[in-house]
Amino acid sequence: MTLYTAAATATGRDGRAVSSDGKLDVGLALQRELGGTGDGTNPEQLFAAGYAACFASSLRLVAQRKRIDVPGMSVTAEVGLAPNGQGGFQLDVTLRTKLPDGLPPEVAHDLVETTHQVCPYSNATRDNIPVTLLTA
Repeated sequence: MTLYTAAATATGRDGRAVSSDGKLDVGLALQRELGGTGDGTNPEQLFAAGYAACFASSLRLVAQRKRIDVPGMSVTAEVGLAPNGQGGFQLDVTLRTKLPDGLPPEVAHDLVETTHQVCPYSNATRDNIPVTLLTA
């Protein structure tokens, strides 16, 4: 049973992306690195923001279940775009999770690895694109 469905329409990398409820309405522009103006956001930035937010929320859920306090926790997602060698492109992701000082390394590692099993974005990308997990 689906709990929620988001819908958005886009006209391309040089256009707009608008959610069905109108809460997201952004101008898109091809990145300078790809020959564009870079004057708007791009799909990789949107994906990075979504993945970081989802992973952070999932981490809070996992931490709560494990009775671990994670004040000041944050997640930074870096989404790379590269040629795939077959005329197309591929993504890769690095997730940098900042956890509170004093958390034992083995606890931090377990927390991040467990979150990677819970997060919907991680489940969607698993075995499709490389995802590197880093903890600070």
